[in-house]
Amino acid sequence: MDVVVRTYTGKGSKELFSLLEKHKAEVEKLMRAVKGFESYTLARSSDGEGGLSMTVCHDKAGTEESVKLAREWISKNAAGINVDAPKVSMGSIIIHATK
Repeated sequence: MDVVVRTYTGKGSKELFSLLEKHKAEVEKLMRAVKGFESYTLARSSDGEGGLSMTVCHDKAGTEESVKLAREWISKNAAGINVDAPKVSMGSIIIHATK
């Protein structure tokens, strides 16, 4: 399995996360449609000024698709928010523990 973490900080991040929270059902549906989808997490940072998203998929193609879809959703729905580009980290999962 593969994972991608998108970390949003700086200009526009707080506003973006408020918008994402407002549209959380739509965003979840979008991520669940990714081929090989395993899990998705969206979290605000402890200071409330930004946050991160984490998508786990069966393979790298899925995580790459999730990055593309996230970028497209933000371009379409958050065009009025001047947000800094996220830091994107991708990798292969060593341990994926769930309840």
